[in-house]
Amino acid sequence: MTYPLLVIPFAVVTAIVALSTIRRPDFGHRMALSSLTAAALFLLTAVFDNLMIAAGLFTYPEEHLSGLRIGLAPIEDFSYAICAAFLVPAVHTLLRRRDRGKADA
Repeated sequence: MTYPLLVIPFAVVTAIVALSTIRRPDFGHRMALSSLTAAALFLLTAVFDNLMIAAGLFTYPEEHLSGLRIGLAPIEDFSYAICAAFLVPAVHTLLRRRDRGKADA
């Protein structure tokens, strides 16, 4: 199995779960914050994955990669951080009780 194929289920689950919160309060705000988080994680992944690969801490078999890279880091490495930036807040939103926000106000 290639890494791009491994990413697909994570991306699909992330999209489904995030979109399932569209009717919950503050969806737009949550997506904006998730986007900022994704950008920060993208930058951190770019810096630290490149440093770790350059230091020889790990390598990837070329036959399992898409071939697209940002520096030394394969593009597939970035997908997990980006999915997490959207999936974690969405899961948290779904696990919260709907009336909890009213009681806190």
